[in-house]
Amino acid sequence: MVSLGAPVVYFSTDYIFDGRKRKPYVESDEPNPLSVYGRTKLEGERVVRDGWIVRSSWLFGWTSKNFVKTMLALGKERDEVAVVDDQRGSPTYVGHLADVTKSLVELPYGVYHLAAEGEATWADFAEAIFEEAGVNCRVRRITTAEYPQAAERPAYSVLRSEQGAPALPHWREGLRAVLERL
Repeated sequence: MVSLGAPVVYFSTDYIFDGRKRKPYVESDEPNPLSVYGRTKLEGERVVRDGWIVRSSWLFGWTSKNFVKTMLALGKERDEVAVVDDQRGSPTYVGHLADVTKSLVELPYGVYHLAAEGEATWADFAEAIFEEAGVNCRVRRITTAEYPQAAERPAYSVLRSEQGAPALPHWREGLRAVLERL
């Protein structure tokens, strides 16, 4: 579509930032990806000329593999799970993101941050999942160093808009919506 000159909505990620900033990233902040994933998403952004670039973070829903479904499965099997507590972001429900994206196309072409209100660490998110779902499982808070992953993740990746992007509901509302559908 991009090569044909058709307008597109390109979904990007918080991984384009390095996580060193300790307040929310806005659209004018300079990207500095830490991983190949972040670099390729940023390259994708550079290809889009006529359209909307949507940066979001920590996506979850009732389908596919995601953090909520993983925690629910682990919570049923275990009394305790170890979850990273030194990465902070805005867990974003894909249903809310889809709804808001519909109204985004009424705005001029450009880069927009669309992420849920509020922020949490992965450990905070896991505790909320268990609490909201009524699952009796403890969360043991660990560091990123204790849970190495292939792609380096930003330590702080809360996204907010300075461009007038529509606001999304708080991530806990999204969590409740997903749990109702599961």
